[in-house]
Amino acid sequence: MTTLADLTERLQQSHQRTAETPLFNPVFQLSLDLSRMLESGELSLEDCAAIIAELECAALGQRAERLRNMVAPVGRDANVAALEECLTEPTFAAFADRWGSPQLHAVFTAHPTFLMTPAQTDAVAAAAAAGEGVEPDCVIGERPQVTLAYEHGQAMHAIANAQVARDTLNAALLDHARKSWPDEWLAMKPLPFRFASWVGYDMDGRTDITWSNSIGFRLAEKVERLSLYCDALAKIDPAHPLLNELKPATNYAEERAADFAGDLSDPAALSVAANRLTASDPRKLLSLAPYIERLEQEAAETDDAARAVALKTLAASMRADGLGMGWIHFRVNAKQLNNAIRRKLDPTGAIDLASKGAIVHIRRAIEQVKPHRSNFGALAIESSTAIRQFLAMAQILAHVDADAPIRMLIAECEEPATILAALYFAKLFGIEDKVDISPLFETETALEHGGRFVDALLAEEIYRDYAKVRGRVAIQTGFSDAGRFVGQIPASLAIERLQGRLAEAMAEHEMEGVAALIFNTHGESMGRGAHPSSLEDRLNWPLSPWAKRRFARAGIMLEPEVSFQGGDGYLWFSTPELALATLTRIACIRPAHTDPDAPKDLFYRRTDLSLDFYRAIKEHQREHLESRTYSRAVTAFGLGLLNSTGSRVSRRQSDLSADREMSLRQIRAIPHNAILQQLGYPVNVIAGIGHAAEGNYEEMAQLLQDSERGRQLVRLVRASNALASVKTVAAHGELFNSAYWASRPYRGTESHLTSACEKLAEYLVKDDRVGVFRRLASRLRVDALKLHRLLDLIPDEDPTANREEKRRMIGVLQALRLALLQHMFIRAVSVPVFSRANDVSRDDVLEMVFTLRVDEALAQLRRAYPTSFPKITDFQLDEPTDYPEGEDHGYEAIRRDFIDPIETAYALSLRISTAIANIFGAHG
Repeated sequence: MTTLADLTERLQQSHQRTAETPLFNPVFQLSLDLSRMLESGELSLEDCAAIIAELECAALGQRAERLRNMVAPVGRDANVAALEECLTEPTFAAFADRWGSPQLHAVFTAHPTFLMTPAQTDAVAAAAAAGEGVEPDCVIGERPQVTLAYEHGQAMHAIANAQVARDTLNAALLDHARKSWPDEWLAMKPLPFRFASWVGYDMDGRTDITWSNSIGFRLAEKVERLSLYCDALAKIDPAHPLLNELKPATNYAEERAADFAGDLSDPAALSVAANRLTASDPRKLLSLAPYIERLEQEAAETDDAARAVALKTLAASMRADGLGMGWIHFRVNAKQLNNAIRRKLDPTGAIDLASKGAIVHIRRAIEQVKPHRSNFGALAIESSTAIRQFLAMAQILAHVDADAPIRMLIAECEEPATILAALYFAKLFGIEDKVDISPLFETETALEHGGRFVDALLAEEIYRDYAKVRGRVAIQTGFSDAGRFVGQIPASLAIERLQGRLAEAMAEHEMEGVAALIFNTHGESMGRGAHPSSLEDRLNWPLSPWAKRRFARAGIMLEPEVSFQGGDGYLWFSTPELALATLTRIACIRPAHTDPDAPKDLFYRRTDLSLDFYRAIKEHQREHLESRTYSRAVTAFGLGLLNSTGSRVSRRQSDLSADREMSLRQIRAIPHNAILQQLGYPVNVIAGIGHAAEGNYEEMAQLLQDSERGRQLVRLVRASNALASVKTVAAHGELFNSAYWASRPYRGTESHLTSACEKLAEYLVKDDRVGVFRRLASRLRVDALKLHRLLDLIPDEDPTANREEKRRMIGVLQALRLALLQHMFIRAVSVPVFSRANDVSRDDVLEMVFTLRVDEALAQLRRAYPTSFPKITDFQLDEPTDYPEGEDHGYEAIRRDFIDPIETAYALSLRISTAIANIFGAHG
């Protein structure tokens, strides 16, 4: 049983035993089989590595197939033809109106989801583009250190591919207009997509991004975008006169970017860099408006149709992106803004920001504030994170790009006063006409009270005046903490209601001339708001047709915005071909538009059923969240099941003793979701659906079947449930079962493990994790029985492709990892007690291994058992000695037999984590 085929067959055989013994666990049984082989020498870690490599490539193949199914066709000609079929507008006015405003704003965010190595990403992209599988011997490649600079570079690469794809679409749109309306087409200004990024500007939850990082990144983006403009113009005409202006501007920006790439902590160094950037220079370019006008004019004057289209395509790029790779999003936490406004207006802390008095106080301050000048010195000495962000924005608008507006996202925003505080600082530094202030709704409190929030905010005349100047009301709805603390489906439905309430509030306050920009931030996995069934479902799940109709009927223009997050999200844009396919599918879906006259979905008419359904799921999810059982299970291994996938830390610091009491709030949302994948059951997606239908299965099933929103919900649940396994959850708990370890060498079956198993059994006799996992598995099983009863009443309209193959792959991977973890436990408990480093606690090391803080454990073991240390023969001394009596040769053997195998087994377990995540389709 040393091949993948052998393991798969053995797992299938074990599954058959569940019919006669329901409590039998096939996954854990296979892990025991593998563990016995490992400990007897029948199976080596090298053999495991070979099997894992085969599964890794198969998982990458599954991911490539899923990506292709979402965006196919991939070829350029096929996508240009597909776009042409979507161009059905009867008049030029209708055509220009549809394609002259963004169908979608795409934001390239960078939370820790850089799961795959560059080689793996390339393999998936190539397979998806070609419609082929990943080669069985595909190169996995080294995992790079994911720094902020790495994330930024990856974001810019994805955006660059998206820009190339958008140019292709714009050229096709312009060519269509030229052929269809030859006398009007030159008035066309296509803008089907707009791109943005917060990589390097997102300060929520991190303190490692300095203001100089943000300025440096923005200057580097300016260099890259100007270079691309030059390249595009040179392709049109290598001797174009505008190149004589754009190339020097590029060189100037490159010099300034170099200035800000260094260490600016010294005031003298900062002064030099700042003075160079702020000084007048003929090469200093702050606006592309004159260049856009000249390109448009030249296009109108030329008789060469191809040249005219190319010139207008370049002008469209400039109009969309400005002097950067896209627009930028700064992000801070509401607490940071609240602290800043208190320091400025309420140093004694007398004002409650949740009160109406606070709004009156801040409103008066906004009315009275006079714009302040600022410079880089003010930025350097500012201690408040929130104020520092506004100062940085002021410098970017003054000295980098004067045209492109900047988004200010405010996380955990629960009070309208916080938005007014942001408006105060924007006005204080004279940038309120260039900054879109956007509250983020994702906590349970924010979602529950979001309707009252937008009512109160829009009731403020000073805010409405600001929004009219900007031309939009911007909000952000998040599926990160919302999905974790409310549950993914209740969060989506709560966000939908909030969006509908925003439409009502804007209409009530006569904001028809102002657009609603709704930024739905989510990841790529089903646990963070990205629907896995199709690209259409992905776009309609966070911003439903029901919500869009509310805006359409109110006469409010909608600007939908979504995130493509980290390495998972950038995969959609990993090549120009995939980027074109992605944007073409989105353009044809038309996410910014809806039919206002469409009949009302039954889900919203039968609120007697749907609201109770929503509330029951939400309550069930809350019970899990508040349950000590759930929290202990999710944190049982700490974060040790996961690879490091980003530059932002995944957990807050805690000492070893605190691990047993780790709160879910110590783990960020993405790792939380990722752990659920690794444990085998996406609780925050599936749990509660069955419970909510109990007692009313037939009527609830009929509602879900007859409603498009209901069917979409069911597709999400089925896709998640198809990869879920309660048995796998239970199997993880058996690792900590004292009785299991005591029984392994029973009757002499594994007598060579008697000592190690006895020590493990004795150590784990008081461990709570076996009971925790059993209780959680029981709760999940009861709910799953109810879910299956509901799903049996609803036709499966979109069966998951290769469902059983995927489940078997996950089962084998889980069994392999459980066997490797057992190997690590046995090796750890077998390490000799005595060592030179007598300050090392053996129990601490064991607990580190059991919670998979393996790197720390290995560091302690290597310190305890060094293989290189001073020897008496190192010294050339005349005086003889009889002590020590012999050399200590034992530590090399300890390294070889205990420490190195733990390291190897853990590295293999992390490769398994990557493969499991790829089958799920994303990290967390």
